[in-house]
Amino acid sequence: MTPEECSAEILRTVFAYLPEDIRQSDEMGTVITVPAAFNQMQKDATLAAAEMAGIGRVALMQEPVAAVMSVMRQRERDGTFLVFDLGGGTLDIAIAQSMRGRVSLLAHGGIEMCGGRDIDRALMDEVVKPWLVENFDLADDFAADRQFRTLTRVATWAAERAKITLSQSESAVISLSEMDTGAKDSSGEEIYLDIPLERSTLDRLMAPLLDSAIAAARDALEQAGVGPEDVDRIVFVGGPTQYKPLRDKVAFQLGISPSTDVNAMTAVAEGAAIFAESIDWSTQSRGRKSSRGSVSMKGLEFAYIARTPENSAKLVAKNVSAVGGEFQIDSLDTGWSSGRTALKDGASLDLPLAKLGENSFRVFAFDLEGNSVVIPNDKITISRTAASVDAIPASHTISIEALGGRSKTRKLQALVRKGDALPRKGKLSFRSGETLRAGSSGSLNFKLWEGDVSDPIEDNQYIGLFKVSGQDFDEGVINVGAELVCEFDISDSGNIRLDVSVPEISGSFSSGHNYYARQEAQTDYTQAAGLVQTEVERTLDRLDQLEQQVEDSRLDDIRKKVQTAANFDANSAEPEETKKALDGVREAKREISLLRKDHLKTIRQMDLDSAVSAFASGGEEFASDDEREAFASLVKTAQNSIDTNGNDFESHLDELRGRNFMALWKSEKFVIDFFHALSRSPEQFPDLEQHAQYVERGRRALATNDHQALRAVLIQMNEVRIFRSGEEEILAMTNIMSA
Repeated sequence: MTPEECSAEILRTVFAYLPEDIRQSDEMGTVITVPAAFNQMQKDATLAAAEMAGIGRVALMQEPVAAVMSVMRQRERDGTFLVFDLGGGTLDIAIAQSMRGRVSLLAHGGIEMCGGRDIDRALMDEVVKPWLVENFDLADDFAADRQFRTLTRVATWAAERAKITLSQSESAVISLSEMDTGAKDSSGEEIYLDIPLERSTLDRLMAPLLDSAIAAARDALEQAGVGPEDVDRIVFVGGPTQYKPLRDKVAFQLGISPSTDVNAMTAVAEGAAIFAESIDWSTQSRGRKSSRGSVSMKGLEFAYIARTPENSAKLVAKNVSAVGGEFQIDSLDTGWSSGRTALKDGASLDLPLAKLGENSFRVFAFDLEGNSVVIPNDKITISRTAASVDAIPASHTISIEALGGRSKTRKLQALVRKGDALPRKGKLSFRSGETLRAGSSGSLNFKLWEGDVSDPIEDNQYIGLFKVSGQDFDEGVINVGAELVCEFDISDSGNIRLDVSVPEISGSFSSGHNYYARQEAQTDYTQAAGLVQTEVERTLDRLDQLEQQVEDSRLDDIRKKVQTAANFDANSAEPEETKKALDGVREAKREISLLRKDHLKTIRQMDLDSAVSAFASGGEEFASDDEREAFASLVKTAQNSIDTNGNDFESHLDELRGRNFMALWKSEKFVIDFFHALSRSPEQFPDLEQHAQYVERGRRALATNDHQALRAVLIQMNEVRIFRSGEEEILAMTNIMSA
């Protein structure tokens, strides 16, 4: 089963606990919470699981936002608070400010791979495995042996059980009987567990994780522009926060009072349910219900607050020239009446909301003679909510790649930047970079990236491709330079919907049917251990080059992060450990990009020298005289850009790398070596069966010495690869231009 299928089974089972009348209700929708750090593919996979489960209308919500909503449900006072949500796998931090039941999120952050399971693994590695090796006939690396895989899993479960016991006791025992383990050592002796565990040991193992978590909380405070003295309390959410020494250390290190205002185990679910009530389930984007309403007739309008967490809501009279007498509001629930009030423009009343949920009122108007004026739809409903949240900050920057300027440099145009308020709608204009005919197999490619690295683009997270294909329209031609209008809609949870219209052919194309983010950019971490070594080697090579040219203390910290990723055991690594290692490398690349800005001239020179060296040892042999001359001329242009601090150096560097690659592309040996490299790297492809088909086609082309066919296979393989870098990116064509 795929991860989505497993998730679907869980969702289907949980959903079945609901009474049938609720499950069948037209007004019912389901909110699924996800960590704020979830990337686009993870969100898409969650929605795919919900669709498989058949649970109807679904919206996603970031977990720190849900936790904030739960806190507000229990609110006793206004102020600023920090939500520290440490779960099984992730840490989410939210800085929120509440005022009369209305919440503003000032910032949120966290760590994607930081949670209770990391503590369990530390217990397993530092306590359980050494004890087993000491007491039984087992190799030091027994966990890598398939025959002990079940033992490793049940032992990890036993360690977690003991960890939970330490929330209430000073000591515990990691225990399993011979029957529980079902394993024997190399001498045939039945294996059991009986390991005493003290709080002091757990505290020592948790220390590195907590240090990282506290640093993430400080980063969120800095992002929000507040200090510890501005925050009233820390609200703890998530199973691991039930361990009091953890709460005490976090509160002490941050200098903020701890709080247990909410149930740490259910707060996120409660907050999601509160938020579900605010969603307009009839809309495709799952936007929120309007907080404003109105009653109108010719010459008269009453505007009112339709949704509020406060105990009263304001109603205002507008455009009253046609009546000019009096008006009155009566409650249909309690019998309260405002009494008659002079009807004039701007006249207002505060309507008392006696209960949570819907409060019903009737509006009356009277003319100057005191006669009743008929108002169509004179009944209004105002919802008093448990809490309401204003704009939610985006957790990632999402951009579309396009070619810009005369040199057609690859640039990113942001749809939303990290910290921008969600939900968000907008429009970007592009131009077609090539001609696309109706019915053709070609496409205009809108490549989406997640991250803030401007150069190189590949150091961001590639999240997918929205294609406008020639097979998507029946007649007409999209010519070079044709306008492409891209409208986007980003929901509270960060999910993206794109629609592209092409005025030249009067066509409109929706991401609902050809947005391939998850399929083309998802990594199977059960197969991706080999990627860690590749990415680590590339990043370490980059660091070696930088250290020869640049003196900066940050390089040591970056190297430590990469080295941590390099130290994981690919043979026994769990998928979560693989992902954590790859995330560490990606974070190191992001920090290299930030460092690059402070040493721009030096690093540009290093990159140019590297490109010249690569051409001399590679593409020059296969280049024509004209191509060599053009390359040399471009090197001079790039050098001038370095000397004058020009903005176009990166475009020249891209072109130099591209020229080298296209020269190498003529070499049959290079093409064959490139194919062999990809054929040995199935972990770089989201669909292993598809990878195998490409490899088979490539081998057939090799067997018949059909190198053109082999090149075609390579282009197709590279289009669906997850990880690309350097010159290889030229095969994944960006063919839209900035307007």
